[in-house]
Amino acid sequence: MSWQTLLAIGSGGFIGSVLRAYLNGLVNRNLSHVLPLGTLSVNLIGSFVIGILFALFMHTTVFSPTMKSFLSTGFLGGLTTYSAFAIETFWLFNQGSLVLALSNALLNLAGTVLAAGSGFKIVNFLLK
Repeated sequence: MSWQTLLAIGSGGFIGSVLRAYLNGLVNRNLSHVLPLGTLSVNLIGSFVIGILFALFMHTTVFSPTMKSFLSTGFLGGLTTYSAFAIETFWLFNQGSLVLALSNALLNLAGTVLAAGSGFKIVNFLLK
């Protein structure tokens, strides 16, 4: 892997991570919740965006390999957060909130797959 690609991934990860912290805080400050909605929101947004990007990657040639790495591995890798989802779900289980823990797991897993598929299908439809 070239140093340009590594720099692109690192830069994208930095931007995505900062945006994740901002959005997570914004959601958690402004929405009353018993589930970790900040993490859920960044995971849903990131999944929707990766669906859009992969459809665009298939239908266009405007993205260089380095830009694809910046956007997908870097930016979206920094924006979404499986590790936060995992520990938050564990804490819900650990606190005895079985229903909330299972709800959080289901919403994150099914929701992100649906969001990624929706983004992909929308762009695929628009570009056909």
